Amino acid sequence: MEKLAIHGGSPVRSTMLSYGQQWIDESDIDAVVQVLRGPFITQGPHIAQFEKEVAEYVGARYAVAFSSGTAALHGACHAAGIGPGDEAITSPITFVASSNCVLYCGGTPVFADIDPQTYNIDPAQIEKKITSRTKAIIPVDFAGQPADMERIMDIARRHDLTVIQDAAHSLGAEYNARKVGTLADMTMFSFHPVKHVTTGEGGVITTDREDLYQKLQLFRSHGITRDPGMLLKDEGPWYYEMHELGYHYRLTDMQAALGISQMKKLDEFVRRRRLIAAAYNESFQGMSGIRTPYQASYANSSWHLYMLRFQQDAFRVGRREIFEALRAENIGAHVHYIPVYRQPYYQRLGYDRTEYPEAEAFYEEAITIPLFSKMSDNDVKDVLHAVQKVHAHYRN
Repeated sequence: MEKLAIHGGSPVRSTMLSYGQQWIDESDIDAVVQVLRGPFITQGPHIAQFEKEVAEYVGARYAVAFSSGTAALHGACHAAGIGPGDEAITSPITFVASSNCVLYCGGTPVFADIDPQTYNIDPAQIEKKITSRTKAIIPVDFAGQPADMERIMDIARRHDLTVIQDAAHSLGAEYNARKVGTLADMTMFSFHPVKHVTTGEGGVITTDREDLYQKLQLFRSHGITRDPGMLLKDEGPWYYEMHELGYHYRLTDMQAALGISQMKKLDEFVRRRRLIAAAYNESFQGMSGIRTPYQASYANSSWHLYMLRFQQDAFRVGRREIFEALRAENIGAHVHYIPVYRQPYYQRLGYDRTEYPEAEAFYEEAITIPLFSKMSDNDVKDVLHAVQKVHAHYRN
């Protein structure tokens, strides 16, 4: 098994190491420059090509590109028919976009607690939250590990629900040896700079259903179509029709060109992330009071994030002091995530944080450490040294 060459100690870094970062090379820059020198910089041929590349990579029939992952989730909720009076069940341990997309459509987000091992949404908790108003389930592939999609899809089919898999973290991951991207009715991928590949900002929905594909295309382009098969009449070559109230959520040709170039490197980026995660697992496994990420037997994570749980009774200080000590070592520690229901906006909506004991326990202990494909072996060594140093200093 391939391993990283990381041995020995390290002094405090001279610069801050971010928890995540894009990897742009000259081929990426050249791809964008070629578009800038051509006739199309907004809507052009690279968008369809990028969609094709993503769809083929994950094995989906269709892919629709959006200006962001959040916009893509909004589009998916619209395509699922979520509206006022409807509920959609999602995880509280995620970025706010996973539930805000339901609010955008006039629906109500319902949170189901997480599994204490994987930190993904717990299918058993989903079942408890289903009501006559439930319209959809939005599982989140936290940190790159796919949610338990077989159980979730079984629940959805029994209750006639649409599943939107928030795979912002899991491009390149596998569930039972099957690429994430065709496991749900719709799957969202994000191309923010900290993700596996980037388009600057951007998102994609993949699906195998033509009806959803057509709704998504309309939604991202003002509800307008020029498709002859959808027009109610044809007044000439200039003619178009607005069939729905849509949004301006389109990706640009410049961004799509960058995405095409980045997709060529995706497998290598994921391979590198897995090597770094393996090095972390090996180094932290025997450290008392530290809990490393659990990987389910069905999952092959693409490791967007790597978080450690510093168990509260094992240290003489709290999580904040440990976090700040890592930052003092110039290690860009982070916390993913503050449970969504804790946000002031959601508190005003009446969410009760006592309903989610596993999410609460996770949040109180979790610290994300740097993990991205551009990290050098020395960067990894710096992280290991800093965690070991802080652990030795603060443990009981």
